[in-house]
Amino acid sequence: MRPCLKNERRAGNGMKRNIVLIGMPGCGKSTAGVVLAKALGCHFVDADLLIQAREGRLLCEIIEEEGLEAFNRIEEEVNASIQAENAVIATGGSVVYGARAMEHLREIGDVLYIRLSLESVAERLGDLTERGVSMREGQTLEDLYAERVPLYEKYADITVDAEHRETRDLVREMRLALKEYRS
Repeated sequence: MRPCLKNERRAGNGMKRNIVLIGMPGCGKSTAGVVLAKALGCHFVDADLLIQAREGRLLCEIIEEEGLEAFNRIEEEVNASIQAENAVIATGGSVVYGARAMEHLREIGDVLYIRLSLESVAERLGDLTERGVSMREGQTLEDLYAERVPLYEKYADITVDAEHRETRDLVREMRLALKEYRS
């Protein structure tokens, strides 16, 4: 496979730089991530699928059976152990709650925040429990959004707006932003 981008930086451990996607559930991390990986000739890693494979359960089942705190611990462990090279890594929306995971992901890649308005997130998500969205009891989507956005902004190296963008347009913007950031 060819490198993700021409001006590839290397992480301290010698691994090629990855692209780590963060953002609210429904913002397009997995969908656009697959397309971005194909366009760049990279591997694609979906952290939510890694969690499900490790646990042998769906995300919503983990949350229902173990509780939110246990799910967040599992998510942090899985994300902190990702050993990818030349990959686009789509994380779960709650990855930013795990400081150890975010530190690791920042070491192995450039973190790209896919920003989407609360209204668009609500429209895209539908049933939050079926989707496996990590929320405390009594917490609203508005509360969750207000809590997470500052964390996404804190960890992001790059921010791309997904509002009113089709996947191909979002991927084009991501590629341009990455090229500019890495040059």
